[in-house]
Amino acid sequence: MDEDVLSTPGHLISLAARGFARLSESRLKPLGFGVGQLPVLVALQNGKASTQRDLARFARIEQPPMAQMLARMERDGLIERTRDPADGRSSRIVLTNAAQHSMPEAIAALFEGNKEALTGFTDAEAEQLADLLTRLIGNLDRIASAEPSSGD
Repeated sequence: MDEDVLSTPGHLISLAARGFARLSESRLKPLGFGVGQLPVLVALQNGKASTQRDLARFARIEQPPMAQMLARMERDGLIERTRDPADGRSSRIVLTNAAQHSMPEAIAALFEGNKEALTGFTDAEAEQLADLLTRLIGNLDRIASAEPSSGD
């Protein structure tokens, strides 16, 4: 077998993702955030989602893990839930003032980590890498949505 499975883009991207996760976690933890919470924090800060269902869709995770994450975030004082005035069965989720206050520092730390990780890359190479990864994620999303789910 000529090819080394450990040199495939999939494996290398997995290693890079784990490295970025460790780096991000080390920078977010002192601020009271976890790397897994990042999509939720960003979605709430930018007003892109405010219900559990929308947050799960935005973060691309299933409802049960999202419910567990939100419960931990609420316990840790990062989010608050309020009744949705339009639908009494649903609740709206917002960042607490403390979380909102810490977000700029967290975002700056993440950007700095990305900058450090891309040392030696030109701006054009970093932009090309982001474009390529965005296309790859789109392909993976299309493949996943075309495949039958494990419950079928």
